[in-house]
Amino acid sequence: MSTFKILKYPDKNLRKIAKPVKKINKKIKKIIHKMFNTMYLYNGIGLAATQVNINLQIIVIGIIKPLRNPLILINPKIINKKKIIMSEEGCLSVPKKFFQVPRYNYLKLYSLNHDGKKNIISAQSNLSFCIQHELDHLKGKLILDY
Repeated sequence: MSTFKILKYPDKNLRKIAKPVKKINKKIKKIIHKMFNTMYLYNGIGLAATQVNINLQIIVIGIIKPLRNPLILINPKIINKKKIIMSEEGCLSVPKKFFQVPRYNYLKLYSLNHDGKKNIISAQSNLSFCIQHELDHLKGKLILDY
């Protein structure tokens, strides 16, 4: 099983702002596959490409209720959000620590999937929190910043 090394805080590469994916090709699909392997190896529920030192807007998310299948978000953009509440979160890049973080309880976002198809996704509660957490990584932001 092929995996990546997860960057740990205070690695400065965690602060890089990810660039949009220009073309979804075999290389991008291989990165996505390796990201899932890495996330599952470390018992994570989500992983952003910046956490594995890849400066691209790619997020993978494992199965979180009510999600039935893993989720791939390429070039994600939030288009609607509602109601901030506190979420207790951990992070593979800041191991064994948990933080209270303000997150939107609901969001709607646009992204591309691994085939380049446009998706509009609505998410609530844990799925919404996970997506926002990973979106923060793409902007170079960590849970420590809250």
